[in-house]
Amino acid sequence: MHRLLRRAVLCAALAHLCPLAVAMPPALVAEAGVGAYEAGRLDEAARLFEQAARGGNRLAQFNYAMMLFRGETASPNEHAAWRWLRRAAHAGLPQAQFNLALLYDRGDGVARSLPTAAEWYLRAAVQGHVDAQVSLASMYFVGHGVPLDYAAAARWYLAAANAGHAGSQYIIASMYEAGNGVERNADLAAHWYRQAAKQGDALARQKLEALISAPDNTTQ
Repeated sequence: MHRLLRRAVLCAALAHLCPLAVAMPPALVAEAGVGAYEAGRLDEAARLFEQAARGGNRLAQFNYAMMLFRGETASPNEHAAWRWLRRAAHAGLPQAQFNLALLYDRGDGVARSLPTAAEWYLRAAVQGHVDAQVSLASMYFVGHGVPLDYAAAARWYLAAANAGHAGSQYIIASMYEAGNGVERNADLAAHWYRQAAKQGDALARQKLEALISAPDNTTQ
């Protein structure tokens, strides 16, 4: 019994040496890849991530793509990094969707397409990816690749603000203060300036003090 247990542990740790590793679920192979990466064994990590990626594990697809992008491993296919990232994004991984959006936003290795970037930011944003929410809000705020839409910008800045993003807390506060994309509301403006100020935003603190001290203000 103990021999069997030791054999199973050895298979999990040395998947490339053990015939039984062929039957390992992709998630376990991906997990072994993470362990190898954290230990600095990049060649082993890349091999395990690629194996799990081909087995359909979306996190492994993303990790393998990132290793390719960073030059930590190589592939004979020059487009492998982008293809694995796209596969992870289509599989619904928010971080992959955000990173794919960045590529299209910047035209990094792909033809620049702001509408495509906005589409992928949206897919990640609806899953709660804060950086995607901020990026999408900013696109709507300035009409960058999408029609200028202050209401849509406010909606996504508010989502990021609720998640604790200090910059978004300041912006949504200013939007409530001015009635820009939302109904003007001094109380909500003060609330969000206060939240940003608590995170060390000095300008938010100044805006909060000015708002509270305004003659016609009733906020507390």
